[in-house]
Amino acid sequence: MKKNASFYITRFLLIAVIALLPVKAFSLEYIDVYSTLSDTFSGFTDKNAGSTSFPSLNIPAGGREESLGSAITGLADDISFFDYNPAASCVLKNTELALFHNSWISDSNLETVAGTWRLNDLGLGAKLKCFYVPFTEYNDFGDRMTSNYYSETTGVINASYNFFNGYYFKGLAVGANLKGSWRSIPDYTDRTTGELIKNSGLSQSGAAVMVDLGILLRFNAAKYFADRDPNLKIGISLLNAGIALTSFGSSQEIKIDDSLPTCISAGISYKFAKPVTICADFRQPINLLDFLQSEMWSAGIGVDVQITDFMELMAGFRLKGANPRISLGTEIDLKHFILDLNYTFDLTSSINPVNHFSVAAKINFGDHGRYINELKADDYYEEGLKYYASGQMEKAVESWEECLKLNPSFTPARNSIELVRNSTKLFDRVMNIQTLE
Repeated sequence: MKKNASFYITRFLLIAVIALLPVKAFSLEYIDVYSTLSDTFSGFTDKNAGSTSFPSLNIPAGGREESLGSAITGLADDISFFDYNPAASCVLKNTELALFHNSWISDSNLETVAGTWRLNDLGLGAKLKCFYVPFTEYNDFGDRMTSNYYSETTGVINASYNFFNGYYFKGLAVGANLKGSWRSIPDYTDRTTGELIKNSGLSQSGAAVMVDLGILLRFNAAKYFADRDPNLKIGISLLNAGIALTSFGSSQEIKIDDSLPTCISAGISYKFAKPVTICADFRQPINLLDFLQSEMWSAGIGVDVQITDFMELMAGFRLKGANPRISLGTEIDLKHFILDLNYTFDLTSSINPVNHFSVAAKINFGDHGRYINELKADDYYEEGLKYYASGQMEKAVESWEECLKLNPSFTPARNSIELVRNSTKLFDRVMNIQTLE
């Protein structure tokens, strides 16, 4: 009997919840283990931690990226690439639209909407995210005076291009983000009169303009399984390079705010077996206003295991300062709809054990026929081989030329054409020599 779509969706969601339940139980039962980890890494305490403005730029949007320990500088294989490597939009398989929700610490939340579009070797994207936390003011007697939200909103536009794209070497992707951020602090009251002070929050609000730059290399190395995708990727990126300004609407002149969380990141990902991918990255923050005040490095590692055609399990570990962040997540692929669920036990953001969850919902709009063209190109190539084996060289070349029209980077077809043409030239020369004799 044929089952409807709601049956499968319910089943998949149930699998995801069951997969995450043991993690929650583990975190509650073994908090002492994590405390031991924190003590172990106490020597990595960073005296400059928290010295930058716009800290929300460091908060992961959630979902897949957070499940992998945010170690995706060298992986960047889905729409979460924006905050890690802007070069990835030109190599994503599909056009995507995604919504992210991250329930962060201390009643704070991060909401994100992002979209990407790819035309052959050109990639474009845009993202908007908003971090917000309740802001409540009390007077000396404990009475609530005002209630509002502190927020940081960031908009991003992206462009990238994949150079030297070929059959064996998949190209050098280069990309950039242009970003603008606004920090909104609500107005507060006069402690004496209790009246709201106009523009008091605006004077402490801030604006920032910055750029991200990234490169991504993709190729095959020590690959012992058949797959179209490269199994080794290396990425390098410069993130949040720019300037922040504050003191708007005050009697003082607009001034430069604290340094942005600028950093250089290098990462690698390797698929050593078809269902298993490991990734790792290293980041070095840079205080552009005072290099000596730069924060300490951070590092992360992630593992992605393809359980079935529609389900992946992910785990990650990140060390930033003295406290680790451990995460686990699952991705469920329903063809045109993809759901990511993540649980993170986070000691990086708080001295106390903190559990938080994130979810991402992605809509897959397809690849605009690229995969179908690749299959057709394969058929033309195989057809050419058959003609070649039967001695029909002209028809073989015609088939391989059709293959190249569909997939210009199909190197075997180009090499085969050159082989036939060189062989024909050699045969003609031999015949000419025999004729002269």
